[in-house]
Amino acid sequence: MSDTFASGLPLAAVLVPVGAAALASLTTGRWPNLRDAWATLAGIAMVAITVVLLVETLDDRIHRTVLLDLALGIDSPNITIALRADPAGMMFGVLVSVLWVLAGIYAVGYMRGEHEQKQTRFFTAFALSIAAAAGVALAENLLTFVLFYELLSLFTYPLVTHRETESALVAGRKYLAYTLSGGVMLIGAAAWLHVLGVDATFRAGGFLDGAGLDSVTQWVLFGLLAGGVGVKAAVMPLHSWLPSAMVAPTPVSALLHAVAVVKAGVFGMVRVGVFVFGASVLDDMGAWLVLAVMSAATLLIGSTLALRHDNLKRRLAYSTISHLSYIVLGVALIGPLALTGALLHIVGHGVTKITLFFVAGAIHVKTHKENVSELDGIGRQMPITMGAFALASLSMVGIPPFILFTSKWYLGWGAVEVGQEPFLIVYLVSGMLSAAYLFPIIIRAFARRSPDHTRFGEADIRMVAPIAVTAVLALVWGVAPDLPLGFFELASTVAADAFPPSVALAGGTP
Repeated sequence: MSDTFASGLPLAAVLVPVGAAALASLTTGRWPNLRDAWATLAGIAMVAITVVLLVETLDDRIHRTVLLDLALGIDSPNITIALRADPAGMMFGVLVSVLWVLAGIYAVGYMRGEHEQKQTRFFTAFALSIAAAAGVALAENLLTFVLFYELLSLFTYPLVTHRETESALVAGRKYLAYTLSGGVMLIGAAAWLHVLGVDATFRAGGFLDGAGLDSVTQWVLFGLLAGGVGVKAAVMPLHSWLPSAMVAPTPVSALLHAVAVVKAGVFGMVRVGVFVFGASVLDDMGAWLVLAVMSAATLLIGSTLALRHDNLKRRLAYSTISHLSYIVLGVALIGPLALTGALLHIVGHGVTKITLFFVAGAIHVKTHKENVSELDGIGRQMPITMGAFALASLSMVGIPPFILFTSKWYLGWGAVEVGQEPFLIVYLVSGMLSAAYLFPIIIRAFARRSPDHTRFGEADIRMVAPIAVTAVLALVWGVAPDLPLGFFELASTVAADAFPPSVALAGGTP
């Protein structure tokens, strides 16, 4: 039994990036070096805080911060805004803090290399987005989750529209239309649960298990909650905002795909599937099958669409759409092995996909090339950058011993565990499609000669260093997923709590 106690550390994890945003906005462009340093220093501080929380969480000591606790009456549950460092939240929270340090350093090199406008506004919004993502990770209940989930949409909007071109503004409007619509669905579900008198505190196994709700109410709540988080998780047909958002600067693309927005969506799917409904309710409703079919279709269609795009960032965007549904399908299969794989896939996809987008940005800054068909011979000119791309591609395809092989192994094993072998085939086919849209890029880069004699060389060290680090992490965490941040132990803990021995698995397998 975990020991939960009052602490200010969960709030500190959220406030540190808020402080960085405030300092960046006050510093302004007159002191660009100081402005850019705040994010790195704050990122290091955030990593330190989350590591302390992590050590305590692994020791079954859960830090909790109550921001608001308002009692409305005897017949209604309290309105509570609170943060809690539980094992599931720490998986996402630690990933956010580590990647923020690397993404922040990379963003400085990119923004300066591209001579982007309004960099102070950019770094302010970037830091606020990290704060919102941390709030999503550490939310104790549905209401707190919805609050930070909506703030994340608002804080990332100026990043999507940063260049203020017509295409950027159109993409921003589309982004808000989709994400805020999903947020309205979540707000409606949270309000309805409060009216029903349901305590919406996240609990492994689902707080709706034993709530006594009728079938119609359960299905409507499932539609609202799964649809609300499904927008940011880019489950088809709720996905089209994501490729459109590729007009943003590449550090924003990395933030959207690897660190904050879409990861908040799939993490939200974990919360909804495991901590709101739980295995028993999803199985009794048959809702797991609806979610599994939709995510399997997204997984295959997204991979197929990636093959069609010559633009590198759009190809990577459709790859993200596909790989997010690896996670959603893992949640839908409601088994301990599949859930372990889904949680590891959040980490693995984060570190792998951020590498691929980092590389796309470095190529653009140095060569202004954006299409796959233009990358002949680029590996000979940018060997570190394209070497990292090759490593990340091996991870994305699921080649051992990379991190996404580990997560895919558990996802596939989890499908077999619950007697759903057709979904194992879906995972295998998608892996082959990943190879089909990524490996030709590597072949072009290293096996072909450049059509011209221009020499480019590597990008700024502030871009190349994060690229190298994230590529190495994709390998290290595949060999030792617990080194040094305990990701596998956290995932295993969540799965064990969600599936006690008495819980039946999908399809009725005990």
